[in-house]
Amino acid sequence: MAEGIDLPLAEERNIRPTEGVPVDIRCSDGVVLGGHLWVSDGAKACGGVIINPATGVLARYYHYYARFLAAHGFDVLTYDYRGIGLSRPAQLRGCGYRWREWGEKDFDAVLRFMDGRADQPLYVVGHSIGGFLPGLSRHAGRIDRMLTMGAQYAYWRDYAPARRMRLLLKWHLAMPVLTALFGYFPGKRLGWLEDLPAGVANEWSFRRARMEMSHPAAERENVLGRFAAVMAPILAVAMSDDELGTVPAIRRTLSYYRNAEITEVLLQPADFGFDAIGHFGLFHAKHADGFWSDTVRWLRDGIHPWPQKKPRGKTAFD
Repeated sequence: MAEGIDLPLAEERNIRPTEGVPVDIRCSDGVVLGGHLWVSDGAKACGGVIINPATGVLARYYHYYARFLAAHGFDVLTYDYRGIGLSRPAQLRGCGYRWREWGEKDFDAVLRFMDGRADQPLYVVGHSIGGFLPGLSRHAGRIDRMLTMGAQYAYWRDYAPARRMRLLLKWHLAMPVLTALFGYFPGKRLGWLEDLPAGVANEWSFRRARMEMSHPAAERENVLGRFAAVMAPILAVAMSDDELGTVPAIRRTLSYYRNAEITEVLLQPADFGFDAIGHFGLFHAKHADGFWSDTVRWLRDGIHPWPQKKPRGKTAFD
């Protein structure tokens, strides 16, 4: 049984899919995460879905998508990583939270929570860093299927060439300087993203080409072994106009899931009738009848909805 607060199934089933039930989930080190459980309106859900946010993005950004999935037969959990939104401590400065803990402790606790509340398949939707974090969990082998969107972990050489210098200065120069000055990254007042604990911001800013090199030497083999334990099929989506989650970026992420069956997809905004989508646009409600409906086919039935969209050649940013 996962650590945290479980709700009686009888009470959960009385909740309409348009509502999220607040839940608290306790991690192995005692940190409590805040989130919402979106319950299917069917007699039995076709699976449980965990939505992993991007770095510095509030879980509520994904609530419309969570409601959509609940209306299509899934039990869905949204949550904020430690240091963010509903999981932010009273004092962010000096809290000591680190980026790796979002996977090793936060996602791990959420996965065990969903595994313990019902006997059903478990799926993960990971946006940006949220597509990388599952492999850090000791229980990631429990995942049955994954969908990632722009999955990357902020290695600067993977940024779109036309935007690389600007992003390098912003995230790998300005961010660590401001973090040192404030004791945390004041992203909200800058309008960049949510505030971040210093440990999270610095691990982002000083990311190396090989993620495991940021771990102590004695831990690296264990970290790689966790990723290798993931056997779930992964459908990895990249958008052609995504300056962060480029094809090289998602391939760097996917290389760690060496035992998973991986399918890469490169989509164009025009595929859905839009001029631009970028790194964040796929979670806007305007995609409910297009991209969102396609994702249901993958999550529920394992059907690849875009078989002709394998990456090849150059993207718009090359």
